[in-house]
Formats: sequence, C-alpha cells, structure tokens
Amino acid sequence: MIVLGLDPGLANTGWGIVEERRGSCRCRAYGCIRTTADLDLAWRLRRIVDELSLVANRYHPNVAAIESIFFGANTRSAIPTAHARGAALVACSFAGIEVGEYTPMQIKQAVVGTGAADKRQVTYMVRNLLHLDHDPRPDHAADALACAVCHVNLSTTAALSGGRYIQEKGDPYA
Repeated sequence: MIVLGLDPGLANTGWGIVEERRGSCRCRAYGCIRTTADLDLAWRLRRIVDELSLVANRYHPNVAAIESIFFGANTRSAIPTAHARGAALVACSFAGIEVGEYTPMQIKQAVVGTGAADKRQVTYMVRNLLHLDHDPRPDHAADALACAVCHVNLSTTAALSGGRYIQEKGDPYA
C-alpha cells in the first residue's frame, strides 16, 4: 500500500509518501507546497491542486490520508486551511484516490501513543518509525508523514479485525 499523507495549509501544504509492505513502513518522499500571500486565493489553491497532482502522478498512491481541521485558539486560520484542504481533496479526486480523514489527536495517538504529544515528539517518532537518518523538514512535511503512518496503523488494525477502515464511497461521475 502506498499512502499520500497530507497536512493542508494555505501558506504551506505538507505532503508525504509512505509505503507499507509486510507490516513495515518506509518513506518514499516528502515535501511542502508553499504559496505566498501576494498571490490571489484562486491561484494559491490552483498551485496546491497542480503540485499534489504531480505528486500523485509520480508516486501512484493507493490512498490518501488528510488531517482534519482543528478549531483551536486560532480560528482565523481555519478558513484558509479549509480552502487548502478543499484543494487537496480535489487533487485526490482528480487522481482517483480515496481519502481517509484523521483528527490531530488520532494522528498523535497512532504515531506517538498519546493524543497530547507535541510537534517534537511527533517528528521524533516519524523519524524512528520510518527509519530516517534525519528529522523530516519542514514540520508540515513531518505532519503529513505522521498522517500517512496513522492511516497505515489504523488500516492494519482494521484489516486484522476483519474490517475496512475507509468506507467505499464510489465515484458519482463513473
């Protein structure tokens, strides 16, 4: 299974490709799509769609895992993040990739073992779980890799218990 992990953000959308084989995960690639505030919103969103489409065409993921929006103390960033998340979902739909959604707490729980983990702990565990010789940077890419690892872990658990974690929704345009 090849998973495209996504950490959506309007200024920085992190992405990471994780491959799971026989119970072992490895990182194939990761990066961050940056857009600048001097660009019109539509062009920023188009860049996210275009860049993620290139990633999907290069690595051929079977599934994507995206972080859901967290409405914490900074509610001003929720709407731009929602725009970026929508662009990421559109890119996945263009590529025919089903998407699993995970809360920040689910991701931290699956990767670190506690939903109260901080960014440092998440990065440390991503590095160790994926056998990297360095911390993935920027943080957005590390978070995207964590999201992909979360999907692998939860999918494996569901498969072992006889279930399927992502429900088939089908393509309404097929």
